[in-house]
Amino acid sequence: MDSLEGYWAYLVNCSRSLILDHGYWTSEGEKDLEDMLMVRLSSLLLKSLDQIGSCRALRICILADNFLTRIEALMECTHLVKLDLKGNQIVQLPDASCWSHLKELQLLYLHDNNMSTWNNIKGLLGCLNLTALTLYDTPLSLKKNYRHCLVNNIWSLKALDNFVISDEEIIQNWSLPFRFKAFYSPTLIIQRWIRGHLIRKRLG
Repeated sequence: MDSLEGYWAYLVNCSRSLILDHGYWTSEGEKDLEDMLMVRLSSLLLKSLDQIGSCRALRICILADNFLTRIEALMECTHLVKLDLKGNQIVQLPDASCWSHLKELQLLYLHDNNMSTWNNIKGLLGCLNLTALTLYDTPLSLKKNYRHCLVNNIWSLKALDNFVISDEEIIQNWSLPFRFKAFYSPTLIIQRWIRGHLIRKRLG
């Protein structure tokens, strides 16, 4: 996407009325942010998510192709199952303590953003039930061993960048380059050992 500077005058805040205009509810009664189950806010030149945290019942949130740089407000939407943030200007994700509130989140689309280092995304380790993640078309996806590092750290993942994760991608006793070792934690090392033991036992 082009630089923000050329578009800044045209970018808009995510107002209450804008969210209500693009929201979906299960009932036909009075519509309010607190009862909204889905919102589709793609390609609206959004620069912020000021009011989105009021959507406490939100299950599906589509925010693709905007100009968002910060997404902390979404951490208030604790019932999210699917979150689409592709094609924004995100560099840094919230930390693990924030993602830990999204206990129901399974699908997260982050491709075509600006994350470039492992530190930019390591907060996702707190998202314990994440099943499918996309990060292709980011500077990070060009890193050596990018896929291997992700599938060996976010243990709940079943698919990365629209490809199913196979057992063959989980390689035990692999020597991680020093600059990436901070991406690991004692808990993950224990989980890796247990998973490796179960794989070897299954293969006989």
